[in-house]
Amino acid sequence: MAKYLLLKHYQGGPAPVVDVGPMDQWTPDEVNAHVQFMSDFGARLEETGEFVDMQALTPEGAFVRYGGEGQPPVTDGPFAETKDLIAGWYVIDVESWDRAVELASELSAAPGPGGKPLHEWLEVRPFWGEPPTVTE
Repeated sequence: MAKYLLLKHYQGGPAPVVDVGPMDQWTPDEVNAHVQFMSDFGARLEETGEFVDMQALTPEGAFVRYGGEGQPPVTDGPFAETKDLIAGWYVIDVESWDRAVELASELSAAPGPGGKPLHEWLEVRPFWGEPPTVTE
């Protein structure tokens, strides 16, 4: 088994198949259907033993870095202008890369406005595994 991150973005990645606009412009029923799809997807992963974690994020936040000895942290934000806003993620534990891609494809079909699949791009990233053993 290998762990993968299915990373959802508010925007970014290749041009979308369907340009749906921000979720705050969707109807309450459309938002509820989308959230229910995400919940059902997670429940299916729990049933198969492939679920590790899932979280949704708000678009608010800031970039932060070390400011130097005795200095306050340096911030640059909020970052609402950037294309790389992370909406949330699933962590899955699956048998193969192909299974991770298959699940990302299913998640990409989450409903958007009008109940139609979003066809959103998801980033699939493997977790760093055990470092290779060095033998002499």
